[in-house]
Amino acid sequence: MKKVLEVKNVTKIFKMYNNNFDRLKELFTNKSYHKEFIANNNISFDLYQGETLGIIGVNGAGKSTILKQIAGVLEPTSGKIIRHGRVTALLELGTGFNDQMTGRENIYLNGSLIGMSYKECKEKEEQIIDFSELGDYIDEPIITYSSGMRMRLAFSIAIFSKPQILIVDEALSVGDAHFSAKCTRALKDRKKENMSIIYVSHDLNSLKLLCDRVVLLNHGEIIKIGDPENVINSYNYLIAKLNEKEEKIEIKSTKNNSFGTFDVEIKKVSIKGEKSKSNIISSGEIVDITINIDSKININDVTVGIMIRDKFGQDIFGTNTFYHNMKIDFKANKSYLCNFHFPLNIGIGKYSITAAVHSKDTHLEYCSHWLDNAAKFEVAGIIGSYFSGLCRLEPKLSLKECINE
Repeated sequence: MKKVLEVKNVTKIFKMYNNNFDRLKELFTNKSYHKEFIANNNISFDLYQGETLGIIGVNGAGKSTILKQIAGVLEPTSGKIIRHGRVTALLELGTGFNDQMTGRENIYLNGSLIGMSYKECKEKEEQIIDFSELGDYIDEPIITYSSGMRMRLAFSIAIFSKPQILIVDEALSVGDAHFSAKCTRALKDRKKENMSIIYVSHDLNSLKLLCDRVVLLNHGEIIKIGDPENVINSYNYLIAKLNEKEEKIEIKSTKNNSFGTFDVEIKKVSIKGEKSKSNIISSGEIVDITINIDSKININDVTVGIMIRDKFGQDIFGTNTFYHNMKIDFKANKSYLCNFHFPLNIGIGKYSITAAVHSKDTHLEYCSHWLDNAAKFEVAGIIGSYFSGLCRLEPKLSLKECINE
């Protein structure tokens, strides 16, 4: 497969000064007045033609710094970046726009900054305007635009510039749901045309949906790169450990994709249909999801939760005992069964169950045990009326004749 980008042993170090006078003193003396901040440390990865590569990490992990170096905004302190084609980046919102110029005029300004010729801008002008859905606002000054309108125009210019590599850094989070969905479809279409994409987002589902691989950064270093679901599981682990005040951690792959303190441990997760008596279930059938739990300590206010995911790793349904106002206390050296009993109103397909024991409503504050892919099951038929999609909403239908007055 053809490489379109090579990031080789890239390190970026910033000099941090207490004030500008210290910066000046350092120029005229041999004494150092700065501290070094390592934003990226020995980063290496490749991007291939037609691939979408996600980058995730907590705030301050070094995501924006490596993107700016790839885009050419910053130069690496050491290492090198080899680009095989045009790179277009959607980084900080509104970069490359002149607030006093109209949206139409900014198509030509911004287009020229990302490598488009005047002829290209002229040919793509109407397509850019149509995609942005700005209508008559296209001839209004950019200073009158909302952040969402700026994003619409910036994304539209970028997507029609036809770069070999497109960098999208949280841009889609600014727009409304309709336009964000439209952008996602456009990215998927461009990927089919062999555009390579680097995508940064805190929306984990969109990363699973769009990306072929994901890079996980922490403290400026790559700690994992690979399949989106596995890397995102490690990201959840990272968040849990950081909330235990660990400054730097190593993530080790485990056969069961599990992490936590293990003071309370999930031993087994099973799902059984009330009629099928197995993990092959009909949509609409009552199911029992049972979690076997061992507690090694006395612990109060515990939450037990489940998450159902489809074959693409998308979150379909999740709930927990906290949401249902169920107070749970565990005693040391005791075993427990937690059961979730409900009609399984989801579409035909293959699914997995993730289970967790943690505090309050999420695992982010304190996590005893998180177990991904704890059980698998298949929905192979439908009880009652047929439906399409992921869930059954059970509408009540009616029809009446209208009386014309």
